[in-house]
Amino acid sequence: MTDNQANAAGPEALKPKSSSGLLDPVTGSIRLFRRWWRMVVRADVEQQAVIDKVREDSGFTPHFAFMTSMSAGIAILGLLLSSPAVVIGAMLLSPLMGPIMGAGFALAVGDSAWLRESGKAIVLGSIISILFAGLVVTLSPLQTVTAEIAARTRPNLFDLLVALFSALAGAYAMIRGRMGTIVGVAIATALMPPLAVVGFGLATFNWAVFGGSLLLFFTNLMTIALTATAMAWLYGFRSYLSERQSQFQIAAMVVVFIALAIPLGLSLRQIAWEANVSRSANGYIKDQFGKRASVSQIEIDFAADPITVNATVFTPTIIAGAAEQSSRVLSRSLGRSITVNVDQFKVETGEDARSAELAAAKTQAQAREAEIQVTRLRENLALIAGVSVDDVTLDSNKRRAVVVAKPLPGATLASYRALEQRVASAAKGWIIRLQPPAIALPVVRIANGAVDPASGDNLDVIIWASERIGLPLGMSGTAPDRAVAREALMARNIVVAEEFDRGISDAGTRFRWLAPTDSAGPAQ
Repeated sequence: MTDNQANAAGPEALKPKSSSGLLDPVTGSIRLFRRWWRMVVRADVEQQAVIDKVREDSGFTPHFAFMTSMSAGIAILGLLLSSPAVVIGAMLLSPLMGPIMGAGFALAVGDSAWLRESGKAIVLGSIISILFAGLVVTLSPLQTVTAEIAARTRPNLFDLLVALFSALAGAYAMIRGRMGTIVGVAIATALMPPLAVVGFGLATFNWAVFGGSLLLFFTNLMTIALTATAMAWLYGFRSYLSERQSQFQIAAMVVVFIALAIPLGLSLRQIAWEANVSRSANGYIKDQFGKRASVSQIEIDFAADPITVNATVFTPTIIAGAAEQSSRVLSRSLGRSITVNVDQFKVETGEDARSAELAAAKTQAQAREAEIQVTRLRENLALIAGVSVDDVTLDSNKRRAVVVAKPLPGATLASYRALEQRVASAAKGWIIRLQPPAIALPVVRIANGAVDPASGDNLDVIIWASERIGLPLGMSGTAPDRAVAREALMARNIVVAEEFDRGISDAGTRFRWLAPTDSAGPAQ
């Protein structure tokens, strides 16, 4: 280069070129990927067709209300029966995924009318599901918290992740036109069962169940909707919002996810800690007694203060102070005050320990079955007597159940007797006593100096009611008729306290209840 050329080039031409940045290959790859995504992946997405399909499934219609009710009914029955198969059937019927996805897409494109329509469907569908499930629980004799119900009352961070992955799959299925996948998404996120459990908690006034299941449903709802929004943005669905409004949307979504993740993460941390306590307690007690011993079961009460661990051990050698030693070691290693109770049963060999453990497991299973039977018996008696389960008296040792019934509209003493017999036939080996209210006693007709066969059932009802209620009886009728009825009652150890000489027009005897101190008086 000549001097003149150098001078003409100026100082910029003489400045050495800077070397390429270290991140240039990365940024270049990102630009290429974005270009490929925009020109290849987004290009074959028919946005209007997707929006029309999602909008079609987003609104509240009579069909939506009916299917939501039926899904809620099936879900709560499956939960009460603790049947996963029935619960899955309810998920397949549930139409709630439609409006939730619709809300997500409406949020992405900034369509406020569509968002209001989807929100209305979500709110009304949720209310219908909760109320219908609550109605089924109210009418059901089974109102115990089953394993399926309990599983949906303690949401954690994993539930949020399940909803997130399911929402990604669901939004992708909608955008790419593979709607069959939505069935699997509905199963994975389980939108309907948490709502059914909310109805259970409302019907039974169990606010712990109510709150836990409501949080689980809200977690699934928000995660699905916001993930659908993000997927719609990713696939280039056009937004009517300004750049500032879009940025505000993104910030709000991040805040919601964090707000959900914090309590769910704390819940997961607590669950993990409890699992660690259970694992540590089980491991230390096993190590303390050696390989020849067998730990049959360990039950931990985390609600107690201090935390209580109850263990059953079959061992060839009884170890004195095992419970105290375990309490000290576990309290020190876990940093919490823990009380350990160890029931030791002496066996000769390891084989004996395994046999004893099997026998104990069998006994425990039988005890659980007996407990279930007692619970169902109590609920059935409370239902037919029109009282709460707390008003039913049960003696498991003597296998005896007693309940005092409330007056039921239109019910006679014969009706109460039939109800008692029905419960007794289903509770083999139990003595069932249903005490009816002191309502009108039936007439016993006398024919040819004997109880009319047509009145035999009436006489049995009077004897049954007298044994249950325990009040003295008054009897009206002619002297011959009273003598026949008195003899029939005395044969069953029933004594008539007062008799009134008054003829009955249809030839028979009429009975009434007397107060414990009643004396002779006019017949009724």
